[in-house]
Amino acid sequence: QVQLLESGGGLVQAGGSLRLSCAASGRTFRSYAMGWFRQAPGKEREFVAAISASDGRTYYRTYYADSMKGRFTISRDNAKNTLYLQMNSLKPEDTAVYYCALDQGWGGTPPRTTYEYDYWGQGTQVTVSS
Repeated sequence: QVQLLESGGGLVQAGGSLRLSCAASGRTFRSYAMGWFRQAPGKEREFVAAISASDGRTYYRTYYADSMKGRFTISRDNAKNTLYLQMNSLKPEDTAVYYCALDQGWGGTPPRTTYEYDYWGQGTQVTVSS
């Protein structure tokens, strides 16, 4: 089984930045697409960003939700089995629990829907004050 552990959340003022990390174990990390999702209290879990497995040349496909484009950047370090989410220009509406997820499929096209991912971390809280 795959275990995922998020870290890096915390309290930040509007306009600030955070970098989230997701450490993976139990499988060959580089072979799988990964995603970030978030969930605010009383709301559904929503897509944030996703990244494909490597094609062998360190090229990746990445996707972002519209509200994240230009502010968030997803990346991965396969040597460290770690996924990252760099978050800049944070807004109060970004406040949520952020989850990383792993897709057990082929990995070339990272999914953007919750049900397509197979493994999830416990989440890390991000709170943005105004």
